[in-house]
Amino acid sequence: MAETEMQLAAKSPCAGLLPLTIGDVTLSEDTPAAMTLIAPYKGQEKPLSDALNAAHGMGFPASNRATGKAEARAIWFGRAQALLVGPVADPELAAHAALTDLSDGWAVVRLEGAHAEEVMARLVPIDLRPQVFKRGHTARTELKHMMASITRIGPKALQIMVFRSFADTLVHDLKRAMEAVAARG
Repeated sequence: MAETEMQLAAKSPCAGLLPLTIGDVTLSEDTPAAMTLIAPYKGQEKPLSDALNAAHGMGFPASNRATGKAEARAIWFGRAQALLVGPVADPELAAHAALTDLSDGWAVVRLEGAHAEEVMARLVPIDLRPQVFKRGHTARTELKHMMASITRIGPKALQIMVFRSFADTLVHDLKRAMEAVAARG
């Protein structure tokens, strides 16, 4: 390669930082193929939910909920907004909602293990115990000093999303909390 040529290689937000296991808790990166913000037009909530179901097999989520499965999930993302995570949004959805590609803007990690909630209790001001924050529940909340989206995706698994620019800080803060919880055991 000539000196004047430069090659750029795409890197995931947590490249070189994850996976990480401390004690019985594992932190790994999820790299969804696409992430699309969906904001329904006025009066189009029901037709949008029907179109989303026809195209991707899930309805538009209620407040603080997620719909779908691991490969394709719609996550409540604020008032009258959802984030489609996984598949590229079907273009037919644009008849009912504004679609914005956010694929490169977010870091997505998975925290799982028997003490995952204890790790998160050190960082967030909400109760994430499984009896309160059940599978399919989601919240936009503060994680230490960052805004985050947290979704329960399994009995002992949480999906955490922060702005891509905070990926290193997210991993650092989670690692410190994981170490503190493991030290107690």
